[in-house]
Amino acid sequence: MKRNPLIPFLLIAIMGIGLVFFLSMKGLHDQKEIAGKDNKTAEENKAAASPEEIYKQNCVSCHGENYEGVSGPKLKGVGERLDTAKIKEKIQKGGNGMPAGLVPAEKLDEMAKWLSKIK
Repeated sequence: MKRNPLIPFLLIAIMGIGLVFFLSMKGLHDQKEIAGKDNKTAEENKAAASPEEIYKQNCVSCHGENYEGVSGPKLKGVGERLDTAKIKEKIQKGGNGMPAGLVPAEKLDEMAKWLSKIK
């Protein structure tokens, strides 16, 4: 009795495709649960973050670790050039290459006050 040598490979391929299909469906089902956990954690972290932490996360790449300015302007002495209302407006609205919305709305006042004190 002759057996076709391709049958085991065909069975393995069919089982592999079935496994991939099953795992992708499982992943789609779990996606909403995982995304919900990450979003809550990220929002909680932003709400609890200090101005320094927000700066390190969102601003340091353009304004530098020592506020010296890299691709963005230097922030040393910004409180002498602008009042806190103008700083807050700039953070909130962005402009001139700076994206808006990097700081959560509930942290705008705190961030503007902190930035105005950088010497």
